[in-house]
Amino acid sequence: MNQEIEKVKVLIIGSGPAGYTAAIYASRAGLNPILYTGGQPGGQLTITNDVENYPGYPDGVVGPAMMEDFRKQAERFGTQVRYGLVTNVDFSSKPYLVTVDEEIKIEAQTIIISTGASAKWLGIESEARLNGKGVSACAVCDGFFFKGQEVAIVGAGDTACEEASYLSNICSKVYMIIRKDEMRASQIMQKRVANNPKIEILWNTETDEILGEDEVTGVRLFNNKTREKHELAISSFFVAIGHQPNTDIFKGFIHMDEAGYIKTIPGSTRTNIEGVFACGDAQDHIYRQAVTAAGTGCMAALDSERYLAETENH
Repeated sequence: MNQEIEKVKVLIIGSGPAGYTAAIYASRAGLNPILYTGGQPGGQLTITNDVENYPGYPDGVVGPAMMEDFRKQAERFGTQVRYGLVTNVDFSSKPYLVTVDEEIKIEAQTIIISTGASAKWLGIESEARLNGKGVSACAVCDGFFFKGQEVAIVGAGDTACEEASYLSNICSKVYMIIRKDEMRASQIMQKRVANNPKIEILWNTETDEILGEDEVTGVRLFNNKTREKHELAISSFFVAIGHQPNTDIFKGFIHMDEAGYIKTIPGSTRTNIEGVFACGDAQDHIYRQAVTAAGTGCMAALDSERYLAETENH
């Protein structure tokens, strides 16, 4: 039995700030977009408690409620929001063929990729349990809540150094937990943290457990040379060991960097495939903020609208 293939003008893959903003713009332009939420509807913001740095929410907002607002706004203009995971794509010929949940087939004239990136975690039980209760993967998002307090950050790359420096402007003390006896960060970033009196670097150190019942109260560490354990009293534990862009299904079609972030043509959201656009954290490893993701979502919708206008006129 041949399953009927649904035909759409604009298909949006992913449902964070980028995907929903693209949906708002595309639906207001009369393009009747269909958005598939992916495995984590609302994206990373659904595991974020308080969002205080997004314009328009003067009293702050919890991440899941904010994504609910975005979804309702997109639906108000006619976006069809569907729960499902895109499991396969074929960009070898137009219209592009997309498979959802390994069975639903869709032919799309344009595709907006907004699949985001997921933070890498240490994988310990207490980290998952206290996520959003003092454990965070975004110092810029959550550092403010721990003003004047002692915090720890784990990571040895440029991002970890940047976030440690950022936290040192807000917090009274920053412990930087580093597994080896060296960093992989650039020399300039290493110097910056080494010369910062508020940052203490703990070399050859790993996290045994994050302490606290309902909020972070401390961390138990062990030195992987001496095997000695010790505890630190802290209010927050930041994880900065990198992000993984959710782009695997596009490999072989879309140009990416070595980490898997989608390459877009500068000043646009266009990819190397005509009619396929990328926005949000799937193509942004620098800023990774809700507001910048929303901005590129707007760009992707405008780019796809222009593309459709041009191809329909030919």
